[in-house]
Amino acid sequence: MARVVMKFGGTSVADLDRIRNAAKRVKREVEAGNEVAVVVSAMAGVTNQLVNYVQDAGSLYDLREYDTVVSSGEQVTSGLLSIVLQDMGINARSWLGWQSPIVTNAAHGSARIERIEVDDIIRRFGEGQVAVFAGFQGVGPDGRISTLGRGGSDTSAVAIAAALKADRCDIYTDVDGIYTTDPRIVTKARKMEKITYEEMLELASQGAKVLQTRSVEMAMKHGVRVQVLSSFEDKPGTLVVDEEEIVEQAIVSGIAYNRDEAKITLRSVRDTPGVAASIFGPLTDNAINVDMIVQNISADKKTTDMTFTVAKADLDRAIKVLEDSSNGLKYDSLDSDPAVAKISVIGVGMRSHAGVAQKMFSALAEKGINIEVISTSEIKISVLVAEEYTELALRSLHTAYGLDSED
Repeated sequence: MARVVMKFGGTSVADLDRIRNAAKRVKREVEAGNEVAVVVSAMAGVTNQLVNYVQDAGSLYDLREYDTVVSSGEQVTSGLLSIVLQDMGINARSWLGWQSPIVTNAAHGSARIERIEVDDIIRRFGEGQVAVFAGFQGVGPDGRISTLGRGGSDTSAVAIAAALKADRCDIYTDVDGIYTTDPRIVTKARKMEKITYEEMLELASQGAKVLQTRSVEMAMKHGVRVQVLSSFEDKPGTLVVDEEEIVEQAIVSGIAYNRDEAKITLRSVRDTPGVAASIFGPLTDNAINVDMIVQNISADKKTTDMTFTVAKADLDRAIKVLEDSSNGLKYDSLDSDPAVAKISVIGVGMRSHAGVAQKMFSALAEKGINIEVISTSEIKISVLVAEEYTELALRSLHTAYGLDSED
């Protein structure tokens, strides 16, 4: 007997037919003798509609009331799935964030989980009951419902799996696993049998949409084995596991891309002590996250060009912050470019192999793709290129690193 957490995303519970399909998968686990907890998202599109309602109701809305509204989608799904399971003869009960409870901090709209009390859930496991949790939500120190931020149901599922000491956390979605890159762009992309937490974290943070970044961080911290698999096909998925579970590491495991970045260049910035702080301090104060950074110092060492990237949605705000900066920031001109994409090559095998970066640069050069910015970490190399070359870059690098499927 195993203890399993099953999480179903919005597309997996988009309507009653899909909820019934999810219930059949839950029933299969129960009939196999396993203890089962289920975490559900809102039906596809529901959360967006609820957010729109809030924004239309008032421009300066209270985040506590925002949480009350947007968390209701998961409440509906958890109740419906429980009813369907009961109709199938399965002992099931829905649980909202305040009922277990899932205790969070006070940051309404983007709360972080502090603890989950599961003693009652475990007792009910002993009675053969399935617990169906409303994902994405918890209860704050003020006793009011809180939400974990967009994509928070993945985080809920991993946190509940950690609290329950589950053998596995299965994330059911509309894809059948984690691929070496986006199979919609690269038809030769391969589904991976296993991937390390670190690699998945990099893939998620660099643009891969399969798992939410916070959920991967939590899985890595608590050693929760996560499996990503399809709600609609009976196929093996991809396991996200500790590095020690993978016998032989590939040099490069996957290639991610992100079209949601924009580039800013400050030209001829006066190169004095504290200049970086005068640039990035005001951006930080305005909650604008900076990603890639490159600095080119002039030959006379009096000025420098500073290039960096921000989220495309933050571009106009970042420009205004820099133009209005009162920190004595001096530069000749500010250039911006929203038509860029970040391409990232990721693999824990990079730690022990040389020449990975050179292969990337050569492959892009052969296709005439100019590299605008470079950043690296121990298991990742990222480059910024013109957005129009995104698909060509992905295909070229996928082939160059030997990731193409053989069929």
